[in-house]
Amino acid sequence: MKNAPSLDLMEMIETQILPKYSEFDKAHNLEHVTRVIRRSLELAARTGADVDMVYTIAAYHDIGMSGPRAVHHITGGKILSQDMRLKRWFTPEQMKIMKEAIEDHRASASRAPRSLYGKIVAEADRDIVPEQVFRRTVQFGLSNYPELDKEHQWQRFREHMDQKYSAHGYIRLWIPGSPNEEKLTQLRNIIANEKALRQEFERYFDEETGNID
Repeated sequence: MKNAPSLDLMEMIETQILPKYSEFDKAHNLEHVTRVIRRSLELAARTGADVDMVYTIAAYHDIGMSGPRAVHHITGGKILSQDMRLKRWFTPEQMKIMKEAIEDHRASASRAPRSLYGKIVAEADRDIVPEQVFRRTVQFGLSNYPELDKEHQWQRFREHMDQKYSAHGYIRLWIPGSPNEEKLTQLRNIIANEKALRQEFERYFDEETGNID
């Protein structure tokens, strides 16, 4: 079993696909997709999944952010399935699986991903390291709701944490024993303590807005 993607596939993606992420907001930028690729490849090694497929899914998973965010997973699946260059490496059945994996990667999806590949990218896309979650949420609020003052940014931040990451939030982990389990527990402990959560918001809001003493 290969432990690294094909070099010619990597060259195409690194020159033609990944640079597009520089056009997206800070929560979906090149740093984010690079992190998702790394985590996806780690999970591929653990699960025995095809490395070329996993790498490609991860690289394309947020490419749909070029359109409306609410349907970026659908848009991304279409972009991948219509990219004729990929036929050099993948069969029609593999292309279908990769398209569905991108469609299924959203944390707010109401059902489990349809394949192991969807579960891998969904798991890898979960930035559950608390520091990364807090920073990305502040960054997203500042980028997409610049009209909100600090107090309203805090309210949006708190609501997002509660709705997505809390004990009753919608986020789901799909691969048992993944490193995300421990990190999600740490995150939920902070969310359950509003004073601690506010301190985290203040820290990253000040850093992102330049209000640092």
